[in-house]
Parts: sequence; C-alpha cells; structure tokens
Amino acid sequence: MKILHTADWHIGKKLHKHDLFADFELFIDWLCTLISAEQIDVLLISGDVFDLANPSSDARKQYYQALIKLQKLNCKIIATGGNHDSPAMLDAPKEILHELDIDIIGGLPEILSDTIIPIYNVEKKVELVIAAIPFLRDADLRTANEGATYQDRVEAIRLGIQHTFEKAADICQNQYPDTPALAMGHLFAAGIETSDSERDIQIGNQAAFNASQFGSFFNYIALGHIHKPQRVSAEIPVFYSGSPIPLSFSERKDDKRILIIDTENSWEPKSVTVPNFRKLIRISGDLNDIQLKLNTLKNNTGLAHLIEVDLIDDLYDAQKIYTLDELVTGFKKPGYEIVKQRAQFKNKLKGTAELYTESQQLEDLKPTDVFSELLTAHEYNSETRDEIWSAFNEILEEIQQSENAAQ
Repeated sequence: MKILHTADWHIGKKLHKHDLFADFELFIDWLCTLISAEQIDVLLISGDVFDLANPSSDARKQYYQALIKLQKLNCKIIATGGNHDSPAMLDAPKEILHELDIDIIGGLPEILSDTIIPIYNVEKKVELVIAAIPFLRDADLRTANEGATYQDRVEAIRLGIQHTFEKAADICQNQYPDTPALAMGHLFAAGIETSDSERDIQIGNQAAFNASQFGSFFNYIALGHIHKPQRVSAEIPVFYSGSPIPLSFSERKDDKRILIIDTENSWEPKSVTVPNFRKLIRISGDLNDIQLKLNTLKNNTGLAHLIEVDLIDDLYDAQKIYTLDELVTGFKKPGYEIVKQRAQFKNKLKGTAELYTESQQLEDLKPTDVFSELLTAHEYNSETRDEIWSAFNEILEEIQQSENAAQ
C-alpha cells in the first residue's frame, strides 16, 4: 500500500497581501499527476488545510475543487484540522464527504475511537489502520485546575498529548490486532527547525512535545504544523512533510516536499520535491545595490516572482527612504512584483527626548526648535533643507489654523 503524506496547505494564504491561489492550484495539479503515476492508495493531509479559521468564499471554493480533483483518482483521502483551522467549519460537510471516501477530522471528537480509520485492500480486508488525530487544543488536553502554575499547565499539555496518542494506540491494538498502524498529528515537537510563518501553539510553543513520548506502537507518524520538511528524532519514523509551497520569505530556500510511504518495502518515506512555481527573492543593500540587483533580474514568464526589498545603510536619512519609495513605485519589470519594502539604519536616529539635555523639558520647547534639532542629525544640501522646512512650516500652519478654528 502506498501512502502520501502532506500538510499545511494554508489555502487562502496571502503573502504580504499577495494571494497564493495560483500557487496552490499548480500544486494540486502536480499532486494529482503524481498520485496517478505513483498509484497512491491513501492521501494524508495533517492539518492547517486553511490559513484562516473563517476562510473566504474563494478559499472554500478552492478547497472543494481540490477535493473533487483528488477524489477522482480513487485514493482514500484523510484530512485533519490544524491550529489555523476551525474544527466546526471542517467538520460541517464530513458526512457528505465520507460518502465520497473522504474522511475529515476537524477537531478531537468526544469519542476518541472516531479518529480511528481502517483502510481496506481490494479484498475488503483491513490492511492498515490510521489514527487521524487533529490539533489538540488546551481544552482537549487538560481539565480546569484553579491555582495551577504556568509550569503545571505546560506539563499537563505534554502529558495530554502523550495520553491521547497512547489511548489511540490501545484502540488500534484492541480493535485491529496485528494490523500496521499509522498516526497523524499536528503539534510542535521539540528540537525541530521552524520558519517565520508558523503560528505559536500550546502556550507559545513552550509545551514542545518530546517525540520519544509517542512510544513505539505506530509504524509511522505523519505530522503537520512545521513548514520545513524534516525528520523528528524518535524510536519510530516521525516526519513533518512541511508545507508544499513557501508561505514566508524565510522559506524561500526550503526544498518543499511531499513524502511517500510504500508499506510493502519500508516505513521510511521517499521524499519527492515539489516544483518551485514561483521564486521569493530578498534584495538588500544600499540604494545603489538595490537598483543594480533590480535591473539585472532575468526575464520571467511564469507566475510573478515576489520580492522583498531591504534598504540597509549607516545613517538615518529621510531622503533615502523617499528615494527607496520612488524606486519601488517605479519598478515595472514584467514577471516580478515587489510586495514589501523596509529600511534599516545601523546608527539609528536618537529619539526626540534624547536630543536634549536633562535640564531641558520637551514641553517647554517650540515645535520649530524640536524640528531644527532633528534636522541637525542629517546632512542635507541647502536646497533640500529649505524644501523640508517649507513643508514643515506648511503642516505647522495647518495645525495651528485647525486649533484656532476649534477654540
């Protein structure tokens, strides 16, 4: 039997307000081709199906369209909820989807055995059993304990996760003895590498779960939540498949993958690289560096590559920020889009209160005195300085007029 492990689809995700609908659409088309070529029997989606608990109508439409495409491939589909997902929203159509051989476990059910899903072979015999455990929220893991310390809460969450997997293992063993078992999970395991796009879960990730607590019963554990694909140190194969597309610029160099387990050969998964549908590019340096790098970008005819621009300079200079804004606004290279810009100065400008001696009180100074002191920290030519003063005086006059009118 062949099992494909993926997670963290984050349908509806926006990267600096840029929709990633096209990226996900290309991924699904690629995934469908792979499932057919590899003759996959079971598809696992380990949480964070959506990016928001209340996804847009477009995101929901894309989700159902993806399920329709995948369901036509005659493979069993099992999806669990993640910390980004609304259990109620995912669970709402579960009865209808079950009739299409798609099982959705949005939140932890009251009866844990409802997470146990048998997989049948062509002879209608149970060949594999899957414990489809969704993201476990605090309420699922501990009872109210007034006066409990912070550390008590952290430990209660860790033990709650451990007990949930142990109980699921007992159910699998009792109901389907001598049958290989696989578990799904969506959690933060200790000792793994993260990226900027994961949301903290379970007390700000302080309750990191030690993978040794999974025990040795399950043959494989398919995890979600961490977007960088990686193995977790444990007695058994425990893997994060990672997100199939980059969800932040910190993931721009990640090798995105899905994992395939062929139970006839081994429970060690085969890693398959997901194509890079678009590049995320970070350009940094001074204004000359940025201009040069933008000008030398090679032509692109696919999805627009997204760019972050990071101005790094020694001294704070408002003129440089203005020039950067003009450069970004005027950037029109086909196949590229600047989605974020920022400026960092190594020698930051002192705060207004730091520009004066302790004997001087800010409220005793005139606005022109404060502004004049601020300007001394910059090296402007006389023409630029005059323009800045003119703009300042115009704003100051408008404020004074407004105050007079209000009196």
